[in-house]
Amino acid sequence: MVVSGTEIDLLATRLDRAERTVTDTPSLAEDHEFDIEDAYRIQDRLIGLRLGRGESIVGVKLGFTSKAKMAQMGVSDVIVGRLTDAMRFDDGADVDLSRFIHPKIEPEIAYRLGRDVDLDDPATDIATCVDAVAPAMEIIDSRYRDFRFTYTDVIADNTSAAGYVIGPWQRMQEAGNRAVRLEVGATCVVGSTAAILGDPIKALHALVGMARHRSIPLCAGQVVLAGAATAAVTLTATVARCDVAGLGSVTVRGRS
Repeated sequence: MVVSGTEIDLLATRLDRAERTVTDTPSLAEDHEFDIEDAYRIQDRLIGLRLGRGESIVGVKLGFTSKAKMAQMGVSDVIVGRLTDAMRFDDGADVDLSRFIHPKIEPEIAYRLGRDVDLDDPATDIATCVDAVAPAMEIIDSRYRDFRFTYTDVIADNTSAAGYVIGPWQRMQEAGNRAVRLEVGATCVVGSTAAILGDPIKALHALVGMARHRSIPLCAGQVVLAGAATAAVTLTATVARCDVAGLGSVTVRGRS
């Protein structure tokens, strides 16, 4: 089945409207048939709408970097979404919860690109393009009703990207199998960076292949969120704090 450009536009507009009006929408897959390639076309149009309103691309994020999540969704590949400057929060900042439908927060490892990644060179090692690493948290907010979606749905919805916060940058260093602690008010979850494909550096290598295939530039100064180190926790009107052993901590406060 060939999905027309008009249908791609309509589905992207539907997701964009859901985000802007803070109103959930049923799964696109309930009434439309589209494959992974179409899902990324929808994501591209969705990002195009944001750029048209003056936002700019500041990085990328990876999803389904947990083997358990991959098994749950019946897939074997990570997915990629884009980060814009409108999604960025400062460390310690207040987060207005009214801008989200049903926000959740999860602990991440963030990498910063010190130079452009040459996607045309098959010998490129993205790790040599990274100049810093930091503890981070991502706010995810699926635009789908009841957080119910298919694999293609979540790709189309820019992998549920909604916001992110990054702690103090540290010199580039290994970040595999470091203890992670996420506290959101009285809720606490613990885990390890090893949950990110065994080592978050592997997420960077996975990103290169995705970026080549999807023609996603990876430029100096951009941020890469490598994936969640624990399950996501509902973000409420309280302090959310992530601690990563040896890398430090990062916080935000939800505000009603």
